[in-house]
Amino acid sequence: MTEPETQRLKLRRIMADDAQSMFDTWTSDPEVPKYMTWYAHKDVSETKRLVDIWLKDYENPDCYRYVIVLKSTGEIIGMIDVVEYRDGCPVIGYCSGKRFWGNGYMTEALKAFIGELFSDGYETLLIEAVKENIGSNRVIRKCGFEFTGSEVRPHSAAKPEPVTLNFYKLTRNVS
Repeated sequence: MTEPETQRLKLRRIMADDAQSMFDTWTSDPEVPKYMTWYAHKDVSETKRLVDIWLKDYENPDCYRYVIVLKSTGEIIGMIDVVEYRDGCPVIGYCSGKRFWGNGYMTEALKAFIGELFSDGYETLLIEAVKENIGSNRVIRKCGFEFTGSEVRPHSAAKPEPVTLNFYKLTRNVS
């Protein structure tokens, strides 16, 4: 598994000592998980526990999980991963710190991540976003995903209130 890079970003595996940066940049910010299935972390120990779980996940060869690093500063600005597999297709999830929104970083990271998944042999990729999350829906469309429908359903066990989810897929162009 290679670690994708772009002109401005490097995607690399999470390391144990990333927890504090992750906490400072996005896991503690209540704005970041507004449309996500989790709540902001109250202290860095919550982030550390999650990082410990994620590090164990790397034992599975189908684990794709990276922090997104800004090459110019070495700062961790977000993460991107395969959150699950649906009928053998990777379902992608991502987030970043609020101060990095609107700079095209996530579009850049997602395009690199798509390239890695396609080069590893996946034919179809899936992603979903809460309808009201305008920025994320825009990123998804910029990266070539096709809207396949929406559905109202409980968001997660952590956030059971109903939301409208938009579903997208991207199929590798084999020409």
